[in-house]
Amino acid sequence: MSDAKKKSMSSFLHQRSLHNILSDSYPKSPLSPTVYQKSAAIFNRTSLLGLLLLLVVLGVLVPWIGLPQGLFTGSPASLSKWRDYTLAEAVANVAKNSTVIVCAVSRPYLPFLNNWLISIARQKHHEKVLVIAEDYATLYKVNEKWPGHAVLVPPAPDSQTAHKFGSQGFFNFTSRRPRHLLQILELGYNVMYNDVDMVWLADPFPYLQGNHDVYFTDDMAAVKPLDHSHNLPPPGKKGRTYICSCMIYLRPTSGAKMVMKKWIEELQAQPWSKAKKANDQPAFNWALNKTAGQVDLYLLPQAAFPTGGLYFKNQTWVQETKGMHVIIHNNYITGFDKKIKRFHDFGLWLVDDHAHESPLGRL
Repeated sequence: MSDAKKKSMSSFLHQRSLHNILSDSYPKSPLSPTVYQKSAAIFNRTSLLGLLLLLVVLGVLVPWIGLPQGLFTGSPASLSKWRDYTLAEAVANVAKNSTVIVCAVSRPYLPFLNNWLISIARQKHHEKVLVIAEDYATLYKVNEKWPGHAVLVPPAPDSQTAHKFGSQGFFNFTSRRPRHLLQILELGYNVMYNDVDMVWLADPFPYLQGNHDVYFTDDMAAVKPLDHSHNLPPPGKKGRTYICSCMIYLRPTSGAKMVMKKWIEELQAQPWSKAKKANDQPAFNWALNKTAGQVDLYLLPQAAFPTGGLYFKNQTWVQETKGMHVIIHNNYITGFDKKIKRFHDFGLWLVDDHAHESPLGRL
């Protein structure tokens, strides 16, 4: 036999052998009904057990991580680093001139956080901002984009309910605020607190001069004279004042610490209930009213720090005080979409066109 024929025969035998192997691996004859039913039953039981195991694993890991994709977006070492990051470490890391600017944010508020940060960056104060993350998703996202500027003080509240105004989750979320602020004061730092539905139009620090213990803004929409008193206003119909708990500046004095401790006490005395859907602000006002004689309190000028009920609803006043506005608060309205639309309408929604100005970039 010639060499060519030998090669041809060898190739044929090899292909036939391979064909037989593949054919045997995938037999053409169908399974009998009995065998098929047994296989399906085993497959179904196995699938159900596997699915159940997967759900259990996810149920354990997802709350720990904060985001399902957290398993894939960061190494265990980096995640552990931020989980173990303490408030004391974070404040020491970001404070400038013994001062820190603090906000508390859960995941649904990230667009508002970015909007607020853009406005602060324009005033050159963003480097002293510390985000107190109220869920692990926020902790990891902020520190991924801006390392060291977010911290979570455990335990983390339920991030799914923390954004709904009037809910128990919202109460639990906001009632943590005085504890965070008190801890920062105990560490010896000045601290400004802002809600993130605010926008800075100018630098607020020139208005925080003097040696007062607590600086705050009035939440009433009634117009005050430009030279109004800086004392705590008189109580309203409910027997207390209507000071906003969303913009506060505190010095690390015994007076400021006294107000924070009293605020905590008042929150414990007025817990949330379905009948009385409380938030943290009434308790803050009771704390101010009950410590007023012992603490140096300072009401910031209304023209510079107007409530949303005044700025967004009284355009005559806005024109009369043009150029005086410093921080605008988008309150007196509820709902993300409504707040965003209002910011849009007044040219204060900065995220769409100016995300590059934020230390977080585009989220």
